[in-house]
Amino acid sequence: MGKIFYLMGKSASGKDSIYKRLRSVCPELKSIVLYTTRPMRDGEQEGVEYHFIDGTRLKNLEQSGRVIEVRTYQTVFGPWSYATVDDGQIDLAKNSYLVIGTLDSYEKLREYYGKKALVPLYVTVDDGVRLERALARERQQKEPKYAELCRRFLADEADFSPERLKGLDVTESFENRELEECVRAIADRIQMEGRREEADR
Repeated sequence: MGKIFYLMGKSASGKDSIYKRLRSVCPELKSIVLYTTRPMRDGEQEGVEYHFIDGTRLKNLEQSGRVIEVRTYQTVFGPWSYATVDDGQIDLAKNSYLVIGTLDSYEKLREYYGKKALVPLYVTVDDGVRLERALARERQQKEPKYAELCRRFLADEADFSPERLKGLDVTESFENRELEECVRAIADRIQMEGRREEADR
């Protein structure tokens, strides 16, 4: 039985960079492309970071019963939704997967596929460093959205509270002080899970 290795962390914790490195370090893991109604950022591509859809398409997917989980955030630019869709991408009988998302989406996938199918990979970074990284990233955008950056930063404190993490059995974390070290630690954790699966067979 395959596993869903779920990479998550607060905004600007380096999840995207870690995810991209893990995709090359652990090529045996399949990827899952999530859906979002937020605008495409500079440098993003349809079907790579996300499937970019509008609200009407998302509503149709929900009505067809194909949405596993959906999160809608009231941003300063209006509501932005992110969703995981049962569109044939996931087949745990054949493959294991690497997914990037939030604690809320991790919880929903765990409910949908079962606790044993999910392996949480929680990335942490000092708050001051995160804020510096977030500002640097936003400055590179054609139209920086600083108010939205601040909203996300503050919302993360509640979203990733110690109580919520403990309640969802997220007891292990990977500090992203140096990218390659963090990637190696997570890759080791993934390989350890693979060895455990082999031993159980």
